[in-house]
Amino acid sequence: MHHNVSAGLLLYRLNTGRLELLLAHPGGPYFENKDDRYWGIPKGNLEIGETIVEGAVREFVEETGIDPDLTYSIYLGSAPGKYKRILHIWAFEGDWDVSKPVQSNAFQLEWPPQSGQVCLFPEIDKIDFFSIAEANRKIEREQLIFINRLEKRLLGSNYQSQLDLLPKIAHG
Repeated sequence: MHHNVSAGLLLYRLNTGRLELLLAHPGGPYFENKDDRYWGIPKGNLEIGETIVEGAVREFVEETGIDPDLTYSIYLGSAPGKYKRILHIWAFEGDWDVSKPVQSNAFQLEWPPQSGQVCLFPEIDKIDFFSIAEANRKIEREQLIFINRLEKRLLGSNYQSQLDLLPKIAHG
């Protein structure tokens, strides 16, 4: 089951009454000049023995360097993702100074191709907050559904950043 399941976390904040979402941009030479439809929710594949929530937290920390507080979070459900994977996403409220350098894990890639030279690239090279309209333009198409679900949950109920009203996350 775990080889086709991915999980992630979507950090959101209210900035002067405007809902903003933290999205991540993939690192490496193939994504260097790519923007719209290339940003995404920090996420990744589960490791053996890991619960979906544990995998979501681990991937978020590995990709952003941010330690999430999931005391109050919203399960946004699952949806089909790339490569026949099922993607599970939780949202949580928080904030982050995006001017800080991204603390992402790295991967090796032969670059340039067939050069014999192996280079190290960050898995995520940028993270930034976007308004709902901006996020809808930036995010990978398969992940649009999670923005819509969060927007309905928060804005559909006159959300005013009251963390104590949000449901607690179910672990496991």
